[in-house]
Amino acid sequence: MSNETTKKPKPGGPRLFLDSADTATWERLLPTGVFHGVTTNPLLLERAGVRCDVPTLAALARRAAVLGAREIHLQAWGDDEDALVRTGEALAATAPGATAVLVKVPATVPGFRAAARLKATGCTITLTAVYNPGQLLAAAALGAAYAAPYLGRLDDAGRDGHATVSAMHEILKGTGAVTRLLVASLRGVEHVTELARRGLDTFTFGPEVAAALVTDDLTDEAAAAFLAAARRAGAD
Repeated sequence: MSNETTKKPKPGGPRLFLDSADTATWERLLPTGVFHGVTTNPLLLERAGVRCDVPTLAALARRAAVLGAREIHLQAWGDDEDALVRTGEALAATAPGATAVLVKVPATVPGFRAAARLKATGCTITLTAVYNPGQLLAAAALGAAYAAPYLGRLDDAGRDGHATVSAMHEILKGTGAVTRLLVASLRGVEHVTELARRGLDTFTFGPEVAAALVTDDLTDEAAAAFLAAARRAGAD
C-alpha cells in the first residue's frame, strides 16, 4: 500500500470578502452570491461616513445579514488591552442570527493579549495588520480564525508583498494551522488571481476590484448578443 496521501481541497473552496463599510456597495455586490461576507475597520467606516460605535456597527451587521453575508468582521478599538477587550466583547454580542461577527484585533502586543482574552470568552478572532511571517505564526499559535496581511501596504513599504504573503501561506500549510490567511490591501484583480494560482484562497478587496472580478466587456457583449438572438427567436 502506498504511503502517499492524496491532498484534498479545503472544504468550501475560496472565500471572497468585500472590504467596505459602504452599504450601497454591499447592496450591489452581496446578492451576486460570490462573497462570503464583508470586512470593515475604522478607516473604512470613516471613508463611508459611518460612526464608529457599537450601536451603528450592530445595525451594519444586521444589514449584512439581510444581504446574505455569512460573516462580518468588525474591528475592536481602544488605546490599551482592556479597551480592546471591552469593545471586542460588545461587537461580538451584535451577531445577528446566522451571520457570524468576527472581532478584528491589530497584531500588536496589546492586540495579541486582548485577542487571547476575547478568544477565551468564545469570540472568533481575526488578527489584522499582519506584516511579517512571525506575526502570522503567532496568530496561528493563538488559534485565530483569520490573519490578515496587507499586500499593497507591504509593497508600499518597500517589501515584497507577494513573497511575504506566499511565505505566510507556506507556514500555515507546513504547520497544519486552522488559521486562514485573509489577504487584504489588494489593488487589482491580477493580484487576486495570481495569489489564487499559488494556492491562496481567502481574499478581501474593495468595490473597484470586486466589480472588475465579476465583469468583462466581452462577456457583456456576449450577453447582449444572446438576448438579441433570443428575442429574434420569439422570446418575450
